[in-house]
Amino acid sequence: MTKFLKGFPTDEGLISPRVGIASMYIDQFPENDIGRDLATEHNVPIYPSIVKALTLGGNELAVDGVLLIGEHGDYAWNEKEQHLYPRKYFMEQICGVFAKSRRVVPVYNDKHLSYNWHDAKWMYDRTKELGIPFMSGSSLPLGWRNPWLEYELETQVEEALAIGFSGLDIYGFHTLETLQCMVERRTGGETGVTAVSCLEGDAVWQAARDGLWPSELAEAACNQIENKPEGKMEDHCQHPSLFIVEYNDGLKGYVLMLNGYVTDLAYAGVVDGQIKGTEFYLQNGSPHAHFSYLSLNIEEMFVTNTPTYPVERTLLTSGVLEAALDSRYQGYVRVETPYLDITYHSYASLRWRPTGQRPTGATLDLWPPTD
Repeated sequence: MTKFLKGFPTDEGLISPRVGIASMYIDQFPENDIGRDLATEHNVPIYPSIVKALTLGGNELAVDGVLLIGEHGDYAWNEKEQHLYPRKYFMEQICGVFAKSRRVVPVYNDKHLSYNWHDAKWMYDRTKELGIPFMSGSSLPLGWRNPWLEYELETQVEEALAIGFSGLDIYGFHTLETLQCMVERRTGGETGVTAVSCLEGDAVWQAARDGLWPSELAEAACNQIENKPEGKMEDHCQHPSLFIVEYNDGLKGYVLMLNGYVTDLAYAGVVDGQIKGTEFYLQNGSPHAHFSYLSLNIEEMFVTNTPTYPVERTLLTSGVLEAALDSRYQGYVRVETPYLDITYHSYASLRWRPTGQRPTGATLDLWPPTD
């Protein structure tokens, strides 16, 4: 939200917003809330409901785009260790205003669509039914890559693995998007997912010894991460987690979570028998400029009414994440996912993306703005 109010720090310097924030609805006000001060500073009214925020206190839709940010806050966790953020409930309110007003505007949903497949699919289907330009996902596909690595469309990807860290619900999704934004560019495009499995602890290392996942890909990806200790990943990560993603076209993808060893994300894949890896670099300090590239693509959709990348990526990763957590909860079984028969093609390129391999000094210039 701050980027839309103050501007987007990028490799080329600070880019001014082309849109203005007309209103806000904030579901909870924690002790460290900054929303009210930001709203006051920028003369943005805060309304007591989503309906009032979208109608500016009236009876009809009165805005040109919607940011749905359903993360953080005091919400319940379920037995699968999923945080029950009310994204579908928020989306129902938004779609209700659209349907009543007989007009739609673009919507961006931050991160995964929902913690469960039913709600995620409802959100996707409802936007299609109403004709809503819709995007969703995390900032990882829009981060810097060091060294730069992006496949041409129709690349024959033979195997792929993404490295992540932190909780499986919150950062498992980030790591799945890191994997998916690469493999969706393979020959034939995305074909959907047949089954998902999860392993944890010593079973992960034993599975590597048994040849069930490619440790050489993990090493290639981790080699690109600068901020890590000396030694092997096994020496530092006492409780790894692994997702095995079986795609309908035979490709296998892997997500390896290495808490205690890394605090960054990375990817490695096999193309033409050769392994290449890259770090998906995010700017961990102020001004967190990777959010600028995400926000600029959101803004592009608001201005043009056209998504800049496919929401199907996030629909698929939302379903894969739930299946992985189901596998874990059910005793690390293989979960078949015939409902994840989601096909789509990646877009050739984005208008807004980082130009380098690391944030440059320009990302710090004039941030925050002084006027």
